[in-house]
Amino acid sequence: MPQKRPLSAEFSKGILRENPVLRLILGTCPTLATTSSVVNALGMGIAASIVLLCSNIVVSALRKVIPQKLRIPAYIVVIASFTTIVQMLVKAFVPALDSALGVFLPLIVVNCILLGRAEAFAGKNPVLASAADGLGMGVGFTAALLMMGAVREVLGTGTFLNGAQSLLGVFGENALGGFNGFTLTDGGGFVPITFFIMAPGGFLVFGLLIALANRLNKEKEPACSACTHCPLAKDCSSSM
Repeated sequence: MPQKRPLSAEFSKGILRENPVLRLILGTCPTLATTSSVVNALGMGIAASIVLLCSNIVVSALRKVIPQKLRIPAYIVVIASFTTIVQMLVKAFVPALDSALGVFLPLIVVNCILLGRAEAFAGKNPVLASAADGLGMGVGFTAALLMMGAVREVLGTGTFLNGAQSLLGVFGENALGGFNGFTLTDGGGFVPITFFIMAPGGFLVFGLLIALANRLNKEKEPACSACTHCPLAKDCSSSM
């Protein structure tokens, strides 16, 4: 049985110590593809977090009902169901964001973060702990995307929160007075470096943020403490 920890610990671990993007290196494809702007990164992070939280709760609630041999197909069905619901909501209320994210929104269903949390944690732990785990991992995923998006957008296009109305539009056509982001190139004092909104620039920023996360953690042990089959799991849990 997994070692029980406070709900606050289950939540906080996903933000930095076991950040799914910067420490466990999961969900790399949407991380690199949707972080050319802060708005796209925030939209993807929120959508994935909702699916992660809901699927963790359902998988945990059904963990004693789902047969062991069918757990992976069952998890995928649960994740796919919530992904479809979120996609339909985004299409209905935030169509501009749906167009910006494109195929990466429905591809949340194959995001390895969601299946990984269902298999490693939600399928073995109570509902409240699984909800805290899902919420923490979602916040950590969103935070990583926002950091990447901020660096790439500011350096690559000279804007910040450009296209904010694609998210704020759900609250009305002129939410926050029609705020649609900041432009940093006014006056000609800053020249954007388009390299950062291209794939190589994304990999560079990604690598630097991974290095920063590892430096902040100051740990030599593997980041994942949920893999009970790992020979180092005992050492991981004892060091927490």
